[in-house]
Amino acid sequence: MKYDILVIGSGPGGYVAAIRSAQLGLKTAVVEKSELGGICLNWGCIPTKALLKCAQVYKDSANAGNYGVDIETQPVANLEKMVNRSRDVSSTMSKGVKFLLDKNKIDIYEGFAKLKTNSSVEVKLNTGETTTIEAENIIIATGARSRELPNLKQDGKKIIGYREALVLKEKPESMVVVGSGAIGSEFAYFFSTIGVKVTLVEFMPQIVPTEDEEIARILERNFKRSKIKVMTSATVESVDINENNKCNVTIKTAKGDEQVECDIVLSAVGISANIENIGLEELGINVEKGRIIVDKNYKTNVDGIYAIGDVIPGPALAHISSAEALACVNYIAKQEVNPVNYNNIPGCIYTIPEVSSTGLSEKKAIEQGYSVRVGKFPFTASGKATAVGVRDGMVKVVIDEKTDKLLGAHLVGYNVTELIAEMVLAIENNLTAHDIVKAVHPHPTINEGIVEAIENAYNKAIHL
Repeated sequence: MKYDILVIGSGPGGYVAAIRSAQLGLKTAVVEKSELGGICLNWGCIPTKALLKCAQVYKDSANAGNYGVDIETQPVANLEKMVNRSRDVSSTMSKGVKFLLDKNKIDIYEGFAKLKTNSSVEVKLNTGETTTIEAENIIIATGARSRELPNLKQDGKKIIGYREALVLKEKPESMVVVGSGAIGSEFAYFFSTIGVKVTLVEFMPQIVPTEDEEIARILERNFKRSKIKVMTSATVESVDINENNKCNVTIKTAKGDEQVECDIVLSAVGISANIENIGLEELGINVEKGRIIVDKNYKTNVDGIYAIGDVIPGPALAHISSAEALACVNYIAKQEVNPVNYNNIPGCIYTIPEVSSTGLSEKKAIEQGYSVRVGKFPFTASGKATAVGVRDGMVKVVIDEKTDKLLGAHLVGYNVTELIAEMVLAIENNLTAHDIVKAVHPHPTINEGIVEAIENAYNKAIHL
């Protein structure tokens, strides 16, 4: 078979690239060795959110008395049922991707693809057969997997990655989570909420290291209230299994080594791109620090071969992969290309409280030479947050003092992952802070905290 575009991988980069290609009238195929939808739909974004919803329902049930709802018996966190629900959610979404690919008449090859030339791949099908597919353009979108540290090798039982964490059959009594990025923090919150004794270890001086310092402190405060032991500026030196089948974790801190015993160690220290054995070396495709090097149009140094998503440098986020997919295919098809603005990428962490951000933090803005106005609005002053019963959190905005342009926004609190898109839109369209204020925001909402934070930057806040 010969195609205009062949996409290797069907995650949020791959399947979006394939669908846009087909929409533009190009003959398209996808090669996927596992589940359609990739890691995000099957082992990442979607199933973790399903588990976090389970934890939220459990916590709300336990606190129902605060809302005038009397429950005579204490709720029980059934991990097996939670996991089963999470897997059902992922399966539903994967079937949805299959429907979309079929709807757009995209051929699907189930198997492992290896580049043979700049216009052909060899696919070892899951049936055991091998076939060769030719394509004028090939897009590599093979995603990534949990990264392993030399002193933290995953055995899938006592030292695990996110895949195993999503399908644990029994609730452990205790767990050490290594790494406090989005993955580590979300799992730490989930397991702690359902009754697991959790220790969260972070190498950097603050948890969620890519977030604004004030936002990170609020999240850490909430973690500690939830009885999560937080250890920053700390490193896991070794993990030994003792005679009781427990993990003895040696953690290096500024005060010296500390020993923590637990049932399971969850390694959440980042990802490694899936670029091994797919033919990159044979074709001389440039790779640096484990990522494929591409130009602004996602083209590799070999004509006809492109790469998007987690296999190229940059943040490993599903929405970035999708945006890159659209830009890449539009370039190949000679359509208008909207370049991805990597300075305005929203980040979301779905703990409770949630965290979301985009643009520059206060610290980074000052480092880049901006004279800034900073506005803040704590949710303790929010009518909606008070009514809902989740008052801890804040909106923080960073504004260029000279131009009134919004440089960044950082939120922590109830439902804030649903609010950040407004700030992304404002930055993308060069709106001023006062442009946002002029738009009437509904009351009572968490969203009005954005207006209050901006007005606070100019000492005009009404409710603060």
